[in-house]
Amino acid sequence: MTRVNLLTGFLGSGKTTTLLHLLANKPASENWAVLVNEFGEIGIDGALLADRGATLKEIPGGCMCCVNGLPMQIGLNKLLKQTRPDRLLIEPTGLGHPRQLLTLLSSPVYLPWLELNATLTLLDARQLSDPRVVENENFRDQLAAADIIIGNKCDRWSSSDRQALLRWQESNLDGRPFFSTEFGQISPALLNTPRGKPRDIPQPQHHQHRSLPTSGIAALRLDGPSRWRRALNEGQGYVACGWVFDSETVFDTLPLLEWARLVPVDRVKGVLRIAEGSVSINRQGDDVHIETLPSSPPDSRIEMIHSGPADWNKLQSALLKCRLPYSG
Repeated sequence: MTRVNLLTGFLGSGKTTTLLHLLANKPASENWAVLVNEFGEIGIDGALLADRGATLKEIPGGCMCCVNGLPMQIGLNKLLKQTRPDRLLIEPTGLGHPRQLLTLLSSPVYLPWLELNATLTLLDARQLSDPRVVENENFRDQLAAADIIIGNKCDRWSSSDRQALLRWQESNLDGRPFFSTEFGQISPALLNTPRGKPRDIPQPQHHQHRSLPTSGIAALRLDGPSRWRRALNEGQGYVACGWVFDSETVFDTLPLLEWARLVPVDRVKGVLRIAEGSVSINRQGDDVHIETLPSSPPDSRIEMIHSGPADWNKLQSALLKCRLPYSG
């Protein structure tokens, strides 16, 4: 029997950081697996979570909850068959709706194989003051479906953020456990919390996404084999634009970090090769987290998500200028 936990939360709430913390504290005797989904097509979390002591399965490009959960079912069935994990952690995209996923995991077909434990939902209190977030049905329904709510990034909260959180708790907590933390540092023991009484979660009303073809400058080819490609995905008022570069592409560190800090989008996330080795970039709004990595990824990947129009070609041109000259 595989114990299963959903780890949900809106864009930028810190799900991947929390997963990394949990994997770092995994009991050595247990076999864990992670099923992760991203809104964009590129797939950044796979590079961040690779070689962390658990079997990893990625489902990029939209939402594992969509299309009757077909991508989710395929990925789930492969993991269960191939690895027979003691525990499975599932991270849906921050734009994912929990209803269909919870329904699938608790369906009769999986009852002999899965024990669905508590759903943990991350909440950054600053999100409660952002109308674009609080008016998003996925944000509301992720919190409604939670068995445990984790107030993450508490080191960044102002007094007004804490007051907004208290008001939200008074109207919405309904006796559920709430923990405050920073950098996703939660106790792994929370994963053993039994699932609470199923809650009434609304059917998603606007849960659609579609992939967009690359166009304009992204369709151009460099001399010889393509050294990089771009992919876009759109849905629910958000657009993701991401790039993957070959293993020979190396970025100039300072221009790259300055580009990531200043690029006018909501979200930037990437794992890239630099002259000094490799670096992970994680930016939500004005929050920027930069970390050097102990080993170099097989390629470089970076993705942006934005809730408004963006000149992707212009942003791409600036990114391409951050590359060091090819030495091959």
